[in-house]
Amino acid sequence: MALLMLPSCMPFAPDPRPVPEGALPAAFSAPSTGEERPDRPDRWWRTFDDPELNLLVARALAENFDLRMAWARLRQARALAVQVGSALYPDLTAEGSTTQGRRRTETAAGATTGPVEDYAMGLASAYEVDLWGRVRSERTAARLDASSSLADLRTAGMTIAASVAERWVRIISQRVQIRLLKAQLETNQTFLELVELRFEKGMVSALDVYQQRQIVEGVKSRIPMAEASEKLLLHELALLLGRPSTWTAAISRRSLPVPKGIPAAGLPADLLILRPDVRAAALRLESADWAVSAARADRLPALRLTGTARYGAADLDRIFDNWLLNLAAGLSAPVLDGNRRAAAADRAAARADERLWNYRRTVYTAVKEVEDALVNETKRREHIQALEAQRDAAASGLDRANQRYRSGVSDYLPVLTQLLTLQGLERDLVAQRTELLLDRIRLYRALGGTWVKDRFSL
Repeated sequence: MALLMLPSCMPFAPDPRPVPEGALPAAFSAPSTGEERPDRPDRWWRTFDDPELNLLVARALAENFDLRMAWARLRQARALAVQVGSALYPDLTAEGSTTQGRRRTETAAGATTGPVEDYAMGLASAYEVDLWGRVRSERTAARLDASSSLADLRTAGMTIAASVAERWVRIISQRVQIRLLKAQLETNQTFLELVELRFEKGMVSALDVYQQRQIVEGVKSRIPMAEASEKLLLHELALLLGRPSTWTAAISRRSLPVPKGIPAAGLPADLLILRPDVRAAALRLESADWAVSAARADRLPALRLTGTARYGAADLDRIFDNWLLNLAAGLSAPVLDGNRRAAAADRAAARADERLWNYRRTVYTAVKEVEDALVNETKRREHIQALEAQRDAAASGLDRANQRYRSGVSDYLPVLTQLLTLQGLERDLVAQRTELLLDRIRLYRALGGTWVKDRFSL
């Protein structure tokens, strides 16, 4: 008992590593337009003000396969932490044995046969005194690994929410594109009828008819692939929600939402708290440091205590008086192991260095993702404004060219050119507005938030 009460020390406890805040920029380069940060209790996808999207994200966060696998990995990590930490407590095992038989004994008076009964019962215990903190270091490392698994779960939740919102936007975008293509097809067919009428009257050549028919067939060819893209996106969305591809999500929205002003990004140092993937990398680094401590402590002598208490059949009537009690203590120290323990310590140190650089890369990647999303959204807004002005100019040019063509002042080539330009700009505007929404989703995902702690708390 005195040995059990020996105070243990931890000479190899790792020193806290400095957080790389000094290496981070003081602020993000792109300014915001004053919207609140997305780390408030509300979920960021609610800014799109669509109940169907809210329901889709809620279902995905509850039924997605990747999230369920992440929950299972978290349970495994926590069970492993309990298993590793059990070495801090004595191991007590109950033992028992019995023998039943008959014995024949030869004597001068003759042979006799009688029953033989024998049994023994006892307890055995073993315990390693954690003199240098090896076991506690291993337990701490395992607990940190479990915490990093929880951070991975939250990272997966953020990714799933963004993926669902992205599919939702793309599905609406494809439907808008399909309606636009069908409207353009009707317009082109109207122009074709006009050209054919003028051809029948001998006012234009057959080349004008062939050119307009080519435009009509070109628009027709785009519609099937747009419809196929919509179906594939619905299949992807169904898989994200843990449903078969035959399941169809209820999406009734007919137009793309218009994002508000760029949200306030805060400071780059905030990402160390708001990004669960950064938190996971930091926890794995800390776990690796404690694994180094355990590997170094393993090179020192170990004190192991053993004890047994047992009684047999002859002691049944004095069960509380005649226990056979053995206590032993053994001190083992490595002498020759072919540098196995030293190599294990070097490997643990190298692994800690690897996780250090992975942590720094994760931090810088998080900053880069926010910067990329801010720059993309800022410049894409400018690009959309220029496209809208160009579209308006192309529409005016088409009207003017059509008037000149009807009046016989010019041939059909200016009309053809302006028509192709205008319809291409209309399709490009839908695509760019879609990308603007995707940039906003990427920005929300890059900024992180505290909502994952509310959703995935244990």
